[in-house]
Amino acid sequence: MTRLFHLPRVLSESLQENRLFKVIAGLSNFDEASVARISHAAGVGGADLLDVACQPDLVRIAAELSGLPICVSSVEPELFPACVAAGAVMIEIGNFDTFYPQGRVFKANEVLDLTRESRKLLPDVALSVTVPHVLPLDEQAQLAIELIKSGADVIQTEGGTIAKPLSSGTLGLIEKASPTLAAVHSISKALRSELLDNPILCASGLSEVTVPMAIAIGASGVGIGSAINRLDDELAMIAEVCRIKQSLQPLRLPTIK
Repeated sequence: MTRLFHLPRVLSESLQENRLFKVIAGLSNFDEASVARISHAAGVGGADLLDVACQPDLVRIAAELSGLPICVSSVEPELFPACVAAGAVMIEIGNFDTFYPQGRVFKANEVLDLTRESRKLLPDVALSVTVPHVLPLDEQAQLAIELIKSGADVIQTEGGTIAKPLSSGTLGLIEKASPTLAAVHSISKALRSELLDNPILCASGLSEVTVPMAIAIGASGVGIGSAINRLDDELAMIAEVCRIKQSLQPLRLPTIK
């Protein structure tokens, strides 16, 4: 956990205050023009952290255009050191959503091995690890505990790819987020039982409707990808980042005089 205190002050504070907002450009998004648009929108819209694919050039582009701390995501730990040298302040194993359509599934032991390898390569860098949503909830919770004991600083959830909303509108958005929200609740409860207070980032399938729910049930922050990067217009991207940022603000009730 001490590694988290070495993060940039604003980023560390947002984690401690349970309002971290990470924009995810995509683990497999190596399109520099796309990453540039997302980076600019994330910075202008007020995100706290930008997550890009594990490539040094993308780290430099993202940092320059966003002005934000950069996290890099990969399932190949040997790629992390070059990106940290390029300026990344956090590394992440996952998000695995990109691989599921290819039939690639990450098992608990494999994620643990990747975590240990990453920690060995970069012992002083903050490490976030995604818990695969393909595991039953109780196994996700147990894996989260084991990941922390193996060196993970932050746990991230997922699940948007398996959600099949039956409804439209607000109800559909809640249905879309239900797998990752359920994972946050289960993992948060398990960590508390072990007296572990590592941050949990809720990601995959979230929207401005469900972001407050994630925080309410135990997340320290959220990761938003497709809700932003699927948009073609940069102004629309900025507006979406602003809406999500606003949804993370504490509810201020009027004072009764």
